[in-house]
Amino acid sequence: MHYLRNILNDLSHIFFPHICAGCGSDVIDTQAVLCIRCLNEMAITNFNIYADNLAEKNFRGRMPVMNVSSLCYFTKDSLVRRLMHQLKYKGHKDVGYFLGRMMGDSLQKAERFAGIDALIPLPLFASREKKRGYNQAALLCDGMAETMQLPVWNNVIKRRSFTLTQTTKTRAERWHNMEGKFELEDAGQIAGKHLLLVDDVITTGATLEACGQELLTVPGVRLSISTLACAIN
Repeated sequence: MHYLRNILNDLSHIFFPHICAGCGSDVIDTQAVLCIRCLNEMAITNFNIYADNLAEKNFRGRMPVMNVSSLCYFTKDSLVRRLMHQLKYKGHKDVGYFLGRMMGDSLQKAERFAGIDALIPLPLFASREKKRGYNQAALLCDGMAETMQLPVWNNVIKRRSFTLTQTTKTRAERWHNMEGKFELEDAGQIAGKHLLLVDDVITTGATLEACGQELLTVPGVRLSISTLACAIN
């Protein structure tokens, strides 16, 4: 029976190869998304452990946040950039869930992220989410929720209007582009709660700031932020 199972597994691998999402290698565990080599290539920040880190400083003086962490550094040629491209534009939802678990694991190791009540994925505009089929931040939250044993609140806040791409804009232009673009749908659910706002990457932080400021209008809300990557210079 064991011999037959091995034959079936080998045949399955030939016709339906399971490969690493990072490098394409087939030397990978059937339950994994990244091979050992790619896992070792991830540019981990350790921001989960250290307060006043680069990502946290980015929000200083802009809005009151408790703690901020990014799992990886984001650069033009980085592995995490390739993985985010697969997640956002190639429909590889398993990548988001896997990376979300990594994010959750890192925060579980940090006492300063204890006491979170719920995860809030940064919302996409409805038409963009419909076109993509999912919100990548929500997929990250699903992975984080498994390791952190926390609820994901998807319907607390929404993006009220479409916004143009932020990639070519200055920080001031990004803030102006996002100002007033978020709207609370269930303020009562989050009153007095410590929320963890989740997104894929921090650049200037304008989008996260606009969403966070709206969440902070609710009495008693405390806010922390977690992203997969940090592209701040």
